Amino acid sequence: MADTTEAPDRTEDGQPSLKRVMGPGLLLLFIIGDILGTGIYALTGQVAAQVGGVVWLPFLVAFLVALVTAFSYLELVTKYPQAAGAALYTHKAFGVHFITFLVAFAVMSSGITSASTAARAFSANAADVFGLDITDGIGITLIGLGFMSLVALINHRGVGESVKANVLLTCVELTGLLIVIGVGVWALGIGEGDFSRVTEFDTGDRSVVGGVIAATGLAFFAMVGFEDSVNMAEECKQPRKIFPKVLLAGLLTTGLIYV
Repeated sequence: MADTTEAPDRTEDGQPSLKRVMGPGLLLLFIIGDILGTGIYALTGQVAAQVGGVVWLPFLVAFLVALVTAFSYLELVTKYPQAAGAALYTHKAFGVHFITFLVAFAVMSSGITSASTAARAFSANAADVFGLDITDGIGITLIGLGFMSLVALINHRGVGESVKANVLLTCVELTGLLIVIGVGVWALGIGEGDFSRVTEFDTGDRSVVGGVIAATGLAFFAMVGFEDSVNMAEECKQPRKIFPKVLLAGLLTTGLIYV
């Protein structure tokens, strides 16, 4: 039987191919790790401020919207299982290099912005943990740059190493969320929680629909990330076969955790 970890020398378009090192397990953890992140910790309070105790509803609506988007990506990634994601799909659709460049630039800028925001959050938390008096200014920036440089070195080493590091960090993220869920269940079990609040709307001056829409806009940010996984299609084993099932499984898993 042929070794499926090695990619063909060329893609269907005649371009040099990448090494296929990701199986279903690594891909699933990669997708879950991409979706989970600081957003769920930072946004839950803001979402609750928009709708009150029924905070789960905006996350459910955001999950359904993300699910529809995911089906579009699944159609494209199984047809074009190559790296580049949205830029590749745009080029296949229009064949105009300038439009492809704009999409690629927008995706790259979005990734850099998200990484920078997360790096600054990491820096601020690290400063608090170690008692560093650099809550603002150049100190936070330097720590953030150092953190991003470390991540860049891991990525430069190879996709195998970066995915393994992602698995470790995903387990840390998932453990934190499960601890929060466990504490909530424990509080309800001993009578310290009020379960009736999960159906309580508090939208302030807005209507219920307006409050849910506003909260869903915030909650959707916590669901994004799965679309980045299509960039790994060329480094997956049998992407046409495993990608649809794994992407949906990852999205369903994170949706269940969030809701």
